[in-house]
Amino acid sequence: MIRFIAGSALVIFFFVILAGLFAFKAFVNSKVAYAISHLPAPVVTVSSATVTSAKWEHTIGAVASLNAIQGINLTAQIAGNVTGIYFHSGEKVHAGQRLIQIDDTTQLAQLHADEANEALAKINVERTKKLISHQAASQSQLDTFIAALGSSKAVVSLDRATLAKLNIKSPFSGYLGIRQVSLGQYVSPGMPIVAINQWHPIYADFNIPQNEFPKLAIGREVDLTVDAYHHQVFKGHIQAMSSSVDTNSRTVQVQAEFKNRRLRLRPGMFGKVTVRTGIMDAYVVVPDTAISYNTYGDYVYVIISKPVSTSGKAAPKNAKYQKIVREVPVVTGPQRGNMTAVLSGLKVGQVVVSAGQIKLHPGATVKINNSINP
Repeated sequence: MIRFIAGSALVIFFFVILAGLFAFKAFVNSKVAYAISHLPAPVVTVSSATVTSAKWEHTIGAVASLNAIQGINLTAQIAGNVTGIYFHSGEKVHAGQRLIQIDDTTQLAQLHADEANEALAKINVERTKKLISHQAASQSQLDTFIAALGSSKAVVSLDRATLAKLNIKSPFSGYLGIRQVSLGQYVSPGMPIVAINQWHPIYADFNIPQNEFPKLAIGREVDLTVDAYHHQVFKGHIQAMSSSVDTNSRTVQVQAEFKNRRLRLRPGMFGKVTVRTGIMDAYVVVPDTAISYNTYGDYVYVIISKPVSTSGKAAPKNAKYQKIVREVPVVTGPQRGNMTAVLSGLKVGQVVVSAGQIKLHPGATVKINNSINP
């Protein structure tokens, strides 16, 4: 019995000691938490920028497709075997330059026969005229021979037209693509032989929303950039616009012309165009780095001055002030260089954080150091 009482007393003593330790630990933690809660908030060093105003030219951006001034796939009009190729792939050709010859032996033989018939018809007409002068032939006979002569001339003209179609020439000056036929190959009507394009100058076709249409005009300057030349801007101008609005997309098709003297632009290229309207718009602007982008909306941190401690009362004249940040939602607009227009949310003269936002939260205390590069 004495042992049981002693053992129980020992267990109770152990639990008392353990409870005391937990109570002491809780007391220490509460004191530490109290001390931390009364520590001044850490100061975050940031860079700042002042919200300013700027006048920017209103521009219209669009995606463009480059097209040749003239471009076709040269094809045969009459079937036959290729007997002559007079060009090299990719070379520059001139209007009327001979490119392909299709076998014309049969047509030449037919031409010679028809020319002989034409010559005979001429002889018959001349002979009949002489006979009429001697009253040895009638006018009806002469009319018949004149009609036969006209028919013979028409047949000869048809033969020559056929021969011209077998002798394929370049319809305009331009640059050839890759040859699609070989010597001796049989070609049929419509079969592609070679592509020919004229891309000096070159067109850029793009669509503009109908609400921007009043700002367009023939001759407006257009800037073009393409992926092939990242840092080069090609200058052109609007040379044509569609006479109607597309009922599906509610856009207007626009065509701009670019000189392309160095032949860097090619038909089929993808590009981005910027139409310069000449209309100036006023914007509130901030550096790009001041904008924090978020799934739920863009925002900036505005820096404001607040008394260190006023206990809810008006700050005395000698009160100390600290700079804190306030999160302000914004709606962004166009960009120019390293500046972004803010359509709503900010006013000119406000000071915003331009670098160091990652360390901030609404109400954080900040210190401005503009030697920090954004």
